[in-house]
Amino acid sequence: MTFELFGTYATAICLLLGAGFVLVGTIGLLKFNDPMTRLHAPTKVGTIGIGMFLLASMIHSYVYGDGSLHELLIMAFLFVTAPISANFMAKVNIHKGACDLPPKPPQDETWSTLDVPVEDLELAEDAKV
Repeated sequence: MTFELFGTYATAICLLLGAGFVLVGTIGLLKFNDPMTRLHAPTKVGTIGIGMFLLASMIHSYVYGDGSLHELLIMAFLFVTAPISANFMAKVNIHKGACDLPPKPPQDETWSTLDVPVEDLELAEDAKV
C-alpha cells in the first residue's frame, strides 16, 4: 500500500464522516421544533463535520501537494467561535421568551440575569460623577 493510496483512503473517510455529520446536523435543524434544540444540532454536529472536511483537505494537500496549515488555522478559529456564537444565540432566545427560562438560582436573584443589585447601581452612578 503506497503513501498516496493511504492518503486517498484517509481523505475519502474524512469526507464521508464529515458529510455524515453535516447531514445529521441538517436533519436535526429541520426536525426539531424548539429554538434551543434547533440551535444544538448544527452547532455541535456541524463543527465536527466541517472539521472533518478541513482535515480531509489537509491530508490531501500533504499527500498530493506542498502541504498547507491554513486549514489548521481555520479549524482553530471555528472551534473557538462556534461555542461563543451559540451562546449568544441561546441568550437571544431566552430574552425574547422563545423558550423556557432556566431555573431560578437558589440564593442570588441576580446571578446570570440582567437584574442589577441596588448597591451596584449606586456604585455605577457614583463612578459616572
